[in-house]
Amino acid sequence: MKEYKGANSFSSDRQTVVTIGTFDGVHAGHRKIIERLVNSAHANHLDSVVLTFFPHPRMVLQKESGIKLINTIAEKRQLLEETGIDHLVIHPFTHQFSRLTALEFVRDILVHKLNAKKVIIGYDHRFGRNRTADINDLRKFGEEFGFEVEEISQQDVEEVAVSSTKIRKALEEGKVEKANLYLEHPFTLTGKIVRGRGIGKDLGFPTANLQIEEDYKLIPKNGVYTVRSLIDGIACFGMMNIGTNPTVGGKEQTIETYFFDLDKDLYGKELQIELLVRIRDEKKFDSVEQLKIAMKQDRAFSKQFIKDNYA
Repeated sequence: MKEYKGANSFSSDRQTVVTIGTFDGVHAGHRKIIERLVNSAHANHLDSVVLTFFPHPRMVLQKESGIKLINTIAEKRQLLEETGIDHLVIHPFTHQFSRLTALEFVRDILVHKLNAKKVIIGYDHRFGRNRTADINDLRKFGEEFGFEVEEISQQDVEEVAVSSTKIRKALEEGKVEKANLYLEHPFTLTGKIVRGRGIGKDLGFPTANLQIEEDYKLIPKNGVYTVRSLIDGIACFGMMNIGTNPTVGGKEQTIETYFFDLDKDLYGKELQIELLVRIRDEKKFDSVEQLKIAMKQDRAFSKQFIKDNYA
């Protein structure tokens, strides 16, 4: 997969099949569209192109919405690469770009820059200034500029019954298993391991503190989760606490993971951690001893879950 920072830098010797979207989560519905894109490109000896945008349009046009995203741009790139597409174009979304008319977007971006021979799009996709154009307008442009339009029907889209909005809601409610079903892959948190307060070590549960740079990344509901990460090529399981550690007087939200059977210095490492199942809410215990008992129960639950699902 080749990646481009904007349509202006795109280049290919062949004409292309293009699909367009934000693809937050790269969930089951997105994968259905991209599978169709890749198959169509192969069948017609064309290159497959995913045109996506960063920042997310709502981050630019509706700043007050405070939208949080399922993927960082790096996570999205990784997931899209796994789908087998030829080209990923991450176009900067700006106010100026949002003012392009439908004609300008089709002519200048899809035709002149991306060399589109075919565009695959959902039945409800809207584009151009103020999102005034729809698939019927795209078909008219296709006749004018010589590209085919393939529609993902309402039935095909709704058959999957999944959306990025539904996944965000599930994660905000702590329903990580539900989110993972929608995604068809585990939800991940990616960041660097930094030094914390050392409280976990004092409790007998030394933790790796994950620092996520991207402030737009969605952090699931506070609580304790069973997790997995690939560390130096080996799958390592553990349990993660998202929250403020109220029992020991914490104030700021932290993301701390205790990895089972791991004796390694992780400081400074970049880790991607998959959330597999939510164990419980974070709570303030009456004593540190009660917290330790709960953590031992969390560990027992996690190890049984891992044995049942990953042994």
